[in-house]
Amino acid sequence: MNDILILAPEFYLVAAACLLLLLDAFMKPEQRHWLHWLSIAVLAVAIYMVVGAAPPVAVSAFHGMFVRDGVATILKVFALLTTILVFVYSRPYLRDRKLFIGEFYTLMIFAVIGVMLLVSAGSLVTVYLGLELLSLSSYALVALNRDAPLPSEAAMKYFVLGALASGMLLYGMSMVYGASGMGGQATLDLAQLKSVMGYTQAPTLLLFGLVFMVVGISFKLGVAPFHMWIPDVYQGAPTPITTFIASASKLAAFGMAYRLLAGGMAEVAHQWQLMLAVLAVLSLAIGNLVAIVQTNLKRMLAYSTISHMGYLLLGLSAANPEGYSAAMFYAISYALMSTASFGVILALSRAGFECEEIDDLRGLNQRSPWLAFLMMLVMVSLAGVPPMFGFFAKLLVLQAAVHANMLWLAIVGAVFAIIGLYYYLRVVKVMYFDKAVEGSELRMQPDGSLRVVLSLNALGLLVIGLYWGPLIAWCRDALAG
Repeated sequence: MNDILILAPEFYLVAAACLLLLLDAFMKPEQRHWLHWLSIAVLAVAIYMVVGAAPPVAVSAFHGMFVRDGVATILKVFALLTTILVFVYSRPYLRDRKLFIGEFYTLMIFAVIGVMLLVSAGSLVTVYLGLELLSLSSYALVALNRDAPLPSEAAMKYFVLGALASGMLLYGMSMVYGASGMGGQATLDLAQLKSVMGYTQAPTLLLFGLVFMVVGISFKLGVAPFHMWIPDVYQGAPTPITTFIASASKLAAFGMAYRLLAGGMAEVAHQWQLMLAVLAVLSLAIGNLVAIVQTNLKRMLAYSTISHMGYLLLGLSAANPEGYSAAMFYAISYALMSTASFGVILALSRAGFECEEIDDLRGLNQRSPWLAFLMMLVMVSLAGVPPMFGFFAKLLVLQAAVHANMLWLAIVGAVFAIIGLYYYLRVVKVMYFDKAVEGSELRMQPDGSLRVVLSLNALGLLVIGLYWGPLIAWCRDALAG
């Protein structure tokens, strides 16, 4: 019974998703708006359950396979919050394209359950279970618009490359499991792996397994050179699904990296630190340089994601609590920034007009000054301009790299932060200084909930940028506990 209580939020979401699926089967199309608000209420209650019953110390369930601690609590809260934002932003988009169906909400909730399992994983088995639940739901969501060719193509690419990455991760886990048996009793438990890794008699097998595990983590984060799926999936998927993949999935990927590397592989940190540092440099270079030449807004944000995940790796590569807390702070900041950026795209899209090209934003300030202001806040935060949320996130990961005696890596990060300013400020320039295209009807969706929540999301980037102390203190306390 104690194990079940520890997993209460996850069990609740499974039951709620099944109930919503049944309700959808008996609902008439004109009643489907109730499903929308019920889904948001379900996630809001889940946040209350996660926070309200958060244990003061770390606890585990099912013989250590599931861990509930401060890190899991923070990541779950923001994963659920970003999913609520996606639901609010997506309603007009789905209705205009006749995609306002129950499958969208149930698949999203199952994907969130995968995220929650992944960030609470205490065993290699739980890591794989959570990853596959998230991935399989994501593949189906990307292909939600079956009548359009681009989403189907994006889903196939995502599925094939995702299956390859999952296979590599599983192969790496099997090698690590075998290597753990060379130094004592073979184990899948991450806490026990941490204690035996330093004594294994098969260091070569362990190193090979570690490489394959890093490949699997890199694919989920979308870092170079395992970024091939990011631009095509971001552009091809329906924009609400892109928003989810760019936010909640990145929190899950950070949780997986933290559990595997800082948890199970902490004793061989010297082996994976350099791997992450090299991946960070490649991601910063490819992400920022290729984003400069993009004309499609979603593809530009896709390459921007690659560069941001490079900054997240800067924190992880420090391999100490300061670096982990900075990386978690960065993952949270990026999740909130990406939901706001795609939220603006959804607010401007309507039937027959996707608002996916940067030129589609020309003269936005003349047509909708408030929306242009919100988009400007998001762009300068993504660029890392003070006093926005994104600036302090970058500052903390660069500081962590310096304190971990990787000054060269911090310098590379600072240089590419300056390069990245160009393509973010180009969007601001197009909105404020270019003339609107004749005949264009740039206007914000009339949906009241979207307007209010998007405004709070974008303004929150400025507010948290001014008062970021409590959030980073929460992250540090979670890691200290």
